[in-house]
Amino acid sequence: MGGLDEAFIQAPEHRPTTHLTNSGDFIFSDEIPTIDLSSLGDPDCDKTAIATEIAKACERWGFFQVINHGLPSDLRRLVEKAAADFFNLASEEKRRVKRDEVNPMGYHDEEHTKNVRDWKEIFDFFLQDPTIVPATPEPEDTEFRKLTNQWPQSPSDFREVCQEYAREVEKLAFKLLELISLSLGLSGDRLKGYFKEQTSFLRFNHYPSCPNPELALGVGRHKDGGALTVLAQDSVGGLQVSRRSDGQWISVKPITDALIINIGNCMQVWTNDKYWSAEHRVVVNTSKERFSIPFFFFPSHEANIEPLEELISEENPPCYKMYNWGKFFVSRNRSDFKKLQVENIQIDHFKA
Repeated sequence: MGGLDEAFIQAPEHRPTTHLTNSGDFIFSDEIPTIDLSSLGDPDCDKTAIATEIAKACERWGFFQVINHGLPSDLRRLVEKAAADFFNLASEEKRRVKRDEVNPMGYHDEEHTKNVRDWKEIFDFFLQDPTIVPATPEPEDTEFRKLTNQWPQSPSDFREVCQEYAREVEKLAFKLLELISLSLGLSGDRLKGYFKEQTSFLRFNHYPSCPNPELALGVGRHKDGGALTVLAQDSVGGLQVSRRSDGQWISVKPITDALIINIGNCMQVWTNDKYWSAEHRVVVNTSKERFSIPFFFFPSHEANIEPLEELISEENPPCYKMYNWGKFFVSRNRSDFKKLQVENIQIDHFKA
């Protein structure tokens, strides 16, 4: 990506402290909870204990890691290799599937967060292929219905591996959705109806080594807009989470085969601020490249997002007004390509 230019330089108050050791490794924290899902394989499993752990993590952090989650490790290795092989292609090959104003899926290397360019390159693809069709189309949905995936010719098994991984991670996302619903004292299927026709997508992130990691960020501070995110990260690390209690940036420790789960803005709205959509960012370093694969679990296009009626009362009135996810999603994507930036999705805009 060349040397660092002004487009990548963060404002002084947002520049990272990378905390590298003499060996070139990050100093990680063990504060982010790790939750073992192995008991879910037992048909007689009492999910209450796991749900209780998830509730504590969502209230305090909005982040947790899961182990023994059931996503096949060999499939994860395949998709990680596919991502690395794609990013190793020549620039002209990657740009054959470059995203544009017509279709936001595909390759991109000029993404901005809060008007500052991120030190990374990405490849995005929808969970559903080839076309997303809203259940109740409106005139402004015309652009949305045109969105399709773009697939490179190389690696040869790229599309097949991506789609298989997408199907498996979606299964896990629905399991987590059930556990989160139970953690709120609701029925396990309470939130499932919001996901009949998804707009979910996966992203491959590649963060090259950076000559000035004290000035740039792989991804600037932001919150995720959807329901939850399921992230596979490699052993390099770099993800940092803003602690809810004091805003301190905490580095998430990589755990072999674990997946990182974080709550998005939709979940914070549904829970009326009981659960926390945390700001997070990615720091980079001078010696190691990093890869990660987030799955953004989004509601249906027609879903209206507002605090769940079971969680509001006279003593706990709704904190947010209702908004339509599909209209929000379309308007956000339009703004992305006009401004070449990822908006930090401000749920304060919908405060009641």
